[in-house]
Amino acid sequence: MGKKIVLIDGHSILNRAFYGLPDLTNSEGLHTNAVYGFLNILFKILEEEKPDYLTVAFDLHAPTFRHRMYEAYKGTRKPMPEELRQQVPLMKEVLSAMGIEIVQQEGYEADDLLGTLAKRCEQEGMDVTIVSGDRDLLQLATEHTKIRIPKTKGGRTLIEDYYTKDVIEKYQVEPWQIVELKALMGDTADNIPGIPGVGEKTATKMIVQFGTVENAYAHLEEVKPNKARESLRENYDKAVLSRKLAAINVDSPVEYSLKDAEVGDFYTDAAYEMFRRLEFKNLLSRFSDTPAGEPFEPEIVTELLTAEDIFSQAKGQLTIGAAVLESGKKLLGAALSWGEKHVYFPAEGFVTEAYLEQRLNELAESVTVCSMDIKGLLKWAPLLKPERAFDASIAAYLLNPLKSAYHYEDIAKEFAGRLLPSPEDIFKAPKLPAPEKMEQEQAARYLCAGACAARASRDEMLRRLDETGMRKLFDEIELPLAFTLHDMEQAGIRVEGEALKAYGEQL
Repeated sequence: MGKKIVLIDGHSILNRAFYGLPDLTNSEGLHTNAVYGFLNILFKILEEEKPDYLTVAFDLHAPTFRHRMYEAYKGTRKPMPEELRQQVPLMKEVLSAMGIEIVQQEGYEADDLLGTLAKRCEQEGMDVTIVSGDRDLLQLATEHTKIRIPKTKGGRTLIEDYYTKDVIEKYQVEPWQIVELKALMGDTADNIPGIPGVGEKTATKMIVQFGTVENAYAHLEEVKPNKARESLRENYDKAVLSRKLAAINVDSPVEYSLKDAEVGDFYTDAAYEMFRRLEFKNLLSRFSDTPAGEPFEPEIVTELLTAEDIFSQAKGQLTIGAAVLESGKKLLGAALSWGEKHVYFPAEGFVTEAYLEQRLNELAESVTVCSMDIKGLLKWAPLLKPERAFDASIAAYLLNPLKSAYHYEDIAKEFAGRLLPSPEDIFKAPKLPAPEKMEQEQAARYLCAGACAARASRDEMLRRLDETGMRKLFDEIELPLAFTLHDMEQAGIRVEGEALKAYGEQL
């Protein structure tokens, strides 16, 4: 055998992942647990199989040739939960972003497409691996086609592997005889009738003895027990129909090119953006050290004369972005951003904590300051007046109060069209390290990216706040956008309007 192809049953694995993980949502409110679980299974398979080709097959929401044979086919299935239904197109979008080939064909199920492709590829001398939670696919097992069935046990994903010998060992029949079993015992999951009174044990005994339904019917008087014999006698047509329904069509008319299924680099810029949008932080580490997005290398300033020059330049700006790094009551560093100028000042040497406080307060008296956290900045720059402050996180909330989090990289992308490095990009971990444990270069990128996002997004955010009338509402009650509900209460300002009430409840 030569090259290897992995074929994945899309809906089956997505369904298994959905029920195997608790509900997850991103800050947009998108349900993501099925997609996340699918990707974890996919990566596990890829690491183990190392295929040359990869394809995922999906069912389409349309009748198949089986429905034409038997109208009640799959008629007892419950509707797909809406939380899962929403994730099907999302899963396809993720796979497309990763450059993974998708096949689907009206009138045929994913099983048929998988069986057809498996047969074609094996005939071309390839090893085939099919991944599905559906044991119907065991009928496709051969010496060169392996069926892999993921199971969740104790919170871990385990995978059972089946070649021909494994099917025989487990079920006592050859893979092709799986449909003979289904012909007799039926399948409640797909509403395949089978024949009354015959379960798995009796069906297995009959097929082990007679090989096929036809042969059992031809030797009807030898069939035991009597109940099974009479049921087969009276329901032979049902058994034949059930076998047709259970049999995978390995000659489906699906157009397919192996060239399109070649395994390449899954970690594309498009995939990176999808993973970041869906907030799959644990999976971002799979991407290269140079993630998608614009180059972003801020200047680190420790020399006093250079610091003086930069603060002097900052005073000449109309608006700047600012951020501070603190640990308890200690200021560890500060960042400034305007235009393409991004500077980080670690509090060390002559650029002391007191020096940074003094310069930040001087800026606050003459420049409009934008930040992702004005309240945090005010601890070190108390001279900053509300009318000169802009908090991008609060503005983002007012524009979309349904999100659960407001990350600077998302704000920069939505309101400024900039792809800034996220904390996961910078620290290569899903959680932020303690401020005092941040490496200087990482702290610089992190603080400067937040400062840049706040300043770069300000104008567009204010424009949209104008469109919604929210900014006018704030002006009418003389409430700066930098203020929180606590400040409203302290100032004795009454919260009016549904948007402001929702805002207050969120905070």
